Amino acid sequence: MRKYTLGVACGMEYLSVSRVYIIVVNWNGWKDTIECLDSLLLLEYPDFRVVVCDNGSQDDSVIKLSEWFERTFDSGSAVWQVLGRTVAENGGGSSDALFSLVTNGVNLGFGGGTNVGLRYALACGDADFCWLLNNDTVVEALALTEMVKRLNEKPDAGMCGSTLREYDNRSSIQALGGAIYYKWLGIAWHIGRTINGDVLPDPALVEKKMDYVVGASLLVRSAYLKEVGLMSEDYYLYFEEIDWVSRGHGLYSLAYAPNSVVYHKVGASIGTATNPLRKSYQCDYYTLRNRLLFTRRFCPYALPGVYVCLVGELLVRLLLGRWDLAGMIFRLLWNAGSEAEML
Repeated sequence: MRKYTLGVACGMEYLSVSRVYIIVVNWNGWKDTIECLDSLLLLEYPDFRVVVCDNGSQDDSVIKLSEWFERTFDSGSAVWQVLGRTVAENGGGSSDALFSLVTNGVNLGFGGGTNVGLRYALACGDADFCWLLNNDTVVEALALTEMVKRLNEKPDAGMCGSTLREYDNRSSIQALGGAIYYKWLGIAWHIGRTINGDVLPDPALVEKKMDYVVGASLLVRSAYLKEVGLMSEDYYLYFEEIDWVSRGHGLYSLAYAPNSVVYHKVGASIGTATNPLRKSYQCDYYTLRNRLLFTRRFCPYALPGVYVCLVGELLVRLLLGRWDLAGMIFRLLWNAGSEAEML
């Protein structure tokens, strides 16, 4: 097995050398996470740290990831370390480690698992940016460089997104940086999702449309974390990104780096799908529950339209014979009288 040495890529010039902490949350997905880490080793960026936060996996992920570190790096080096959640959140461990595996012990959800990594980055005190990256992604070598470059070009922006392409069909776009959110319906539409090929629009045109950055690849300034705060942990899955952006509304704009390319498998861990016949219970529950939760918090005047949409979702699942999902939606509608009842 090849032993990797991380360093500055030859021939690369950077607008500035900013330290980036790459936060990857793993839950029962060590195979995808290792493929993601393999791609991170090829990044042409001079100064980054990788923090893998394991959300209480039960598939031996911690063992498998530790074995990958041992195979990949010299055994006598201080390149990697394993930390407990409390130690990590207080900035403990070796400051020289390029890779840190944090064992959270339990499944904290996407926001909770990510926040452990963000707290670690902030506690270390040297993070200029943090890159939230889904574990079921593979990145191109310039993916990080291009996002840092775009945020340097746009100092008023707090977050930047990538060009997300389908892992199995790499000419197909999943999202150009972010999404448009239709608050009256509680529905998001990923920008560029109907595009195929390599011709992409001007980033400024995309940025005018963006309501939030898709969290599969999201670069955030440390200043944003300090001023606005970390991700909300109330959602568990989905809607964390738009909640985050809504809390920073008026303070920061959003950015898109078209040449930052990330290939995404989509829902490898929890069965994410748009077709109700293929959706997992967990995916459907948190998608619909969080539409109500977000709307109640940030645009309660739009609740009637969201309720109507959920009734429509209920009817669709009844027609498809998904009685489990139909019953879940009925309970959501019944208990949606207050935010406290939904949490």
